[in-house]
This record gives sequence, structure tokens and C-alpha cells, in this order.
Amino acid sequence: MPSTTDHASELLTAAAVRDRCGIVFSAAERGETAYFRLVPEQLEEAVRRVEDVTRRRYPGLDVPYHSRWRHFSAGGVDRAAQVAPGAAPAEAARARIDLAVVSVLLDAGAGPRWHFHEAETGQILSRSEGLAVASLRAMQTGLFSANPTDPWRADAEALSRLTAEGLARAFQHRPGNELLGVEARAALLCRVGEVCAPDRARFGAPARPGNLFDYWSARGGEVSAPEILRILLTALGPIWPGRVNVGDVPLGDCGHHSAVPGDGLVPFHKLSQWLAYSLAEPLEVAGLRVTDIDGLTGLAEYRNGGLFIDCGVIEPRDPTLLRRPLDAQSEPVVEWRALTVVLLGRLASRLRERLGKTPKNFPLARALEGGTWAAGREIACERRPDGAPPLTIVSDGTLF
Repeated sequence: MPSTTDHASELLTAAAVRDRCGIVFSAAERGETAYFRLVPEQLEEAVRRVEDVTRRRYPGLDVPYHSRWRHFSAGGVDRAAQVAPGAAPAEAARARIDLAVVSVLLDAGAGPRWHFHEAETGQILSRSEGLAVASLRAMQTGLFSANPTDPWRADAEALSRLTAEGLARAFQHRPGNELLGVEARAALLCRVGEVCAPDRARFGAPARPGNLFDYWSARGGEVSAPEILRILLTALGPIWPGRVNVGDVPLGDCGHHSAVPGDGLVPFHKLSQWLAYSLAEPLEVAGLRVTDIDGLTGLAEYRNGGLFIDCGVIEPRDPTLLRRPLDAQSEPVVEWRALTVVLLGRLASRLRERLGKTPKNFPLARALEGGTWAAGREIACERRPDGAPPLTIVSDGTLF
């Protein structure tokens, strides 16, 4: 019988996401799920849409990984090149890891009213792109640094004393331009600082997420994507508020579904996997080799999941489900997310066939970028004037 700690450790993996979502998917294939049914013949419509979007966005099919770094280039501006200008390669890597961690953790739904006006370019950006650029500009001003002479960092000292008011100012939150969950977002970053500070083995001294570069560098010239995720989940697990625990181990982004025998737990680790994808690039630029990128899974979020509902691959058993607010931890949302994870893998396989690609040169991370997320946003805009997802999820700004 595995110990509580061993059981928790198993759930803090991409393999557990794949396996547990697969259990829910199998139940749906048997017609045993309570909230959604599968319409497998509609998957071709989703594949067609993703292929079309991918060819339009990347005509040469030179698709990069799906990561936060794409959003930093909103409006055709290479903002990644503006991070830590003149820094040595190792320090540039630390700064980019700091930025990725902060920015990804802030990347939950901004709300339909919010936008960010970037003074440097005059661009007005909303949703994920706006959150990305706002976080980069906040870092540039030193919001996340305890050292006034070194703004391009996010250290534990500054993060642990971050206030909702300070974050609100940096993100231009005000009446008429409300950013959802400002308080929850600031509290999440505070907890990052509190968790990093005592963990010198991984986060160094003075502690900062960017010191993970040194942690992985010291262990050889390569690191696997599932190992990146494992470290993120174990090291940063305590930052997640009010989520599921096994014993005293927090599981983060994890829900319950009645189709799963035993504990009923279904992990997703959406933001953490998004962060793992987003750390691959700065690590590779700094000279580390990131292996097994397909060891991660698709991201169970509302653009990917919305694509499958809007294309008719996932169909609610009760149409009123699409018209009422749903708690992010409720079983209907867990069911939808689990089906999304498995469908993303199946879609990626069919997409590769259409594009003449292989799993090695076109892993899931490229299908997501090409891709599923953009197609989900596009069809949402076609179906609903505000481009909202088909399900209304009640969010605290730290999950969706």
C-alpha cells in the first residue's frame, strides 16, 4: 500500500494527468458521464479548423512551442529581447525564468472589460497578451525586485511583500477597466516569495525563481520537461489556495470526478504545465537541453476546451449547462477539462497526418501553438460577440 506521500507524489506528474483524464474519457466513450457526451465524428471539424489556423499563422509550418513567450511578442514587438539588456547569458536566463514564473502565474482570465495600454508602443492589449505585456512592463519598473538598481528580477523578498494595490496600479486596474481577481493574483505571488525564501537548495540566496537555472545546470546539460514540471509542482505546490490536499501535500490544480475509482482525483496542473512549456525556451537559449517535451499534456483551459464544445465534439447533456455559472472545481468543469486533455492528444495526432509531420518534429506543444488555442479563440469570437468561452466559469483569477 503506497504511503500518503507516495500517493501525492504520483499525482504531481504529467503522467497522472494523462492517466486520470483517460479514465474520465473512457467513461464518456461508454456513455457513462453525467454532464457531457462525446460526438467523435465532429473531431475532424476541430482538426480542420486547427490546420487552417496553423497554416495561416505559420505558413512555413515552423511552429514554435506553445509558451508565454508568444504573448510577449504581441503586436509584432520582440519584447523578450528587452529583458535584462546587456546581462551575461546566465543572468539573462535567470531574469527570463523570473519573468516567465510571474507572468504565467498571472495568466488567468482577465475578464471582458480589462485592457492594458502600453506606453512604450501605444498598443492597447487585452486578455492573455495584455497580461503578458503588463507583467513584463511591471518587471521593468522593478515591481518584483528588492534591488532598486536591478529591476529585471523577481526575488522572494519583493514578491512576499507585493500588495494588491501595487499590482493593480501596474496593471491599470480601475473602475471601467477592472482586472478580475487582483487580490487573489497578488496573494498568489506573495506565496511564491514565501515558498522560495527558505528553499535555498532550489531557489538560492537571495532566493528567486530564476535560480532554478543554476539548480538544473548543476545537474548536467539536460533536463526533461516532466522533471521541470515535477520540480515546479513540488517546490511551488504550497502557493495554491483552497485546493485539494492529500495528507499535508497540496495538489494544486486538481479536481474530483465520480468516474475515477478510489480517491476520485483528477489532476490537470494547467498553469504549472504552461509554465514548464514556458521555461523550456530560456533554458535552451542558455545552453541546457530540454528533453521529452511530449511528456507533458495538453492544457485543460477554456480556449482548448471551448474549441471542442464549439465544434460539437463535446456536447452537454443538458443545454442549460452552457447558460449558468459553474464553479471551477465542480464536476461538470472537471469532466469537460478531462475530456479536453485527451482530445488534444488525439487532435494533435490527426493534425500531424494532415501536415506531414512526425511526433518528433511536431510535438503536442507545437500543435497547441499552431494551433488549438488560437482556433478556440477564433471560433469563440464567431459564436459570441464578446469572444467568451462557451462555459461560464466562476474564477478567482488563479485558475481560469
